[in-house]
Amino acid sequence: MVLMKPIITAPNPVLISPAQPVTSFDKKLKRILDDLRSTLKATKNPKGVGLAAPQIGLALKIFVTRPHEKDEIRVFINPKIINTSTGVTEGVPGRDNKLEGCLSIPRIWGKVSRAKSLTIAYDDEHGVHHEETCTGFLATIIQHETDHTNGILFTQRVLEQKGKFYQSTYDEDGKETLEELELK
Repeated sequence: MVLMKPIITAPNPVLISPAQPVTSFDKKLKRILDDLRSTLKATKNPKGVGLAAPQIGLALKIFVTRPHEKDEIRVFINPKIINTSTGVTEGVPGRDNKLEGCLSIPRIWGKVSRAKSLTIAYDDEHGVHHEETCTGFLATIIQHETDHTNGILFTQRVLEQKGKFYQSTYDEDGKETLEELELK
């Protein structure tokens, strides 16, 4: 049975506060990683592709990713983006509507341009340091989740880029649609 931790939603202050680095690679960390993995696996409507520790109430620089449901969940501890491409995406790569969302801000979407590729430095769950270059959808997820560890929500990026917000609604047939939100 998969145990899911509650996902913290805005306006909880843990989501907008920079997280602390992980310094102990111990049994407590293993439990946290198990919680992140099981919670990510259990997400539905929308299915999550990444989850950061602040989203389960822990102010730690950790996130997990799974771009596609059949992918293995990857762990990134103490992530730091050390280089980004000059080329940017026009929203989420590989998605029809190109809109980014967040499990901590349910039913709200927005277009965020992010670097097409990046180099990230991070530790794995055993404390081994890595540097890796990522592109496409994974690069977008990494930027979104690294923002979480730095206390930045995707909505801040939408506002910085003077973008629009959309809300999931349902039409009379029960089909999910997106409606533009008017900001005042």
